[in-house]
Amino acid sequence: MSSVLENKKAVVSEIKEKFEEAESAVLVEYRGLNVTQMTELRRKLMEEDVELKVYKNTMVRRAVEDTDFEGLHEFLVGPNAVAFGNDAVAPSRVLAEFAKKNKKLVLKAGVVDGKVVDEDEIKELSKLPNHDGMIAMLLGMFQAPVRDFAYVVSQVAEQREEQGDVEPAVEESTNEESTNEESTNEESTEE
Repeated sequence: MSSVLENKKAVVSEIKEKFEEAESAVLVEYRGLNVTQMTELRRKLMEEDVELKVYKNTMVRRAVEDTDFEGLHEFLVGPNAVAFGNDAVAPSRVLAEFAKKNKKLVLKAGVVDGKVVDEDEIKELSKLPNHDGMIAMLLGMFQAPVRDFAYVVSQVAEQREEQGDVEPAVEESTNEESTNEESTNEESTEE
């Protein structure tokens, strides 16, 4: 009997740890999904480095008791699974996309950055790109001013070339050099 109790305590501890360490976790009801669909869902989640775990609701309730995630209690009804991710967006994005095609998967609630969020917030998060996509967007924003500046400079240079402003500037520097050479030559002959 005590080994069963120890096993339950270990599971509760594991669940609590997973909620604390994950960037995000999404609670879904999977009633009605067949084995093939569940396998496909797990595969898609694994591609995004998201772990899908099925726990007894009582174990999850005990794990979130007296934590910031206690708000999940009301959603712990029916056959549930929890997707834990190291990315704040990946679990929401993959699950919401899968739920569009498989109406039996129901998004219930989640935890993002330590706060309990509802189904609507999960759907909003699902619209964001993944981590690499966000970095690409950020880099694009940083590059835009530099790219725009380079374009303006090239346009100014082209415009000056077309107007003939560039050639006199080159000639002036050549004339200055020859004037400097002449004055140096004059100085040396005077000595």
